[in-house]
Amino acid sequence: MTRRTLNQGHIVSAAIALLDEEGLDGLSMRRLGQSLGSAATSVYWHVQSKENLIVLASDRIWGRISVLDPAEAGWRRAATELARSTYDLGVTHHWLIPAIPSCLAYGVGMARYQDHSYAIFEAAGFTGVDLDWAVNTLFTLVIGAAYQDSAQARLLKGRQDGEAVRKRLQEAAASADQIVAQFPRLQARVADQARLNADPRTARTDAFEFGLGIVLDGMAVRLGRSLEPAAGLGEC
Repeated sequence: MTRRTLNQGHIVSAAIALLDEEGLDGLSMRRLGQSLGSAATSVYWHVQSKENLIVLASDRIWGRISVLDPAEAGWRRAATELARSTYDLGVTHHWLIPAIPSCLAYGVGMARYQDHSYAIFEAAGFTGVDLDWAVNTLFTLVIGAAYQDSAQARLLKGRQDGEAVRKRLQEAAASADQIVAQFPRLQARVADQARLNADPRTARTDAFEFGLGIVLDGMAVRLGRSLEPAAGLGEC
């Protein structure tokens, strides 16, 4: 493939595929060029740098997040849709969340996501610094769950990929069992979870939904309290 047949869109698509497979550390212009049948210099010509390519790739993913108008759907439904969509994409594209702290992944897509988050919680009734904290609280829940669950999903994939990985996981599990045995309450919960034998994907999703519901319930309570009159006001 020559430079003339390359374009930025094709490069970003190939980069996302490589990032999904290898993560941030596995992305290189040389490997990307090989997957495109082109030289690394041609890739650089279209995207300028690896850092800028990560911004472009991240921006495309952030742009896929589903959003609802809180004025039409209501703030809670809009917040739920935003959280679920972000979680799903964060698990599917395991490199997306780790890219955030590096400040590499900030583009129009991320800014749009943040602006919509503010619109949701502004519609709910949060103002000032409380509005900032409401946006941050939901975002922290989602990226924390997505980061952990994407790591677990990759471990399960690794278990299927090779005997060496399976052996390391079995050894780690045996060591963890010995530690857990020192704490009866924890051991009972682990045993109960094992008896349920839930599908890992279903268990992770259920845990996320539980946390999301609690956070949104708490916000609703907080909003209700903020609207209550102060004690003593209106009394004769």
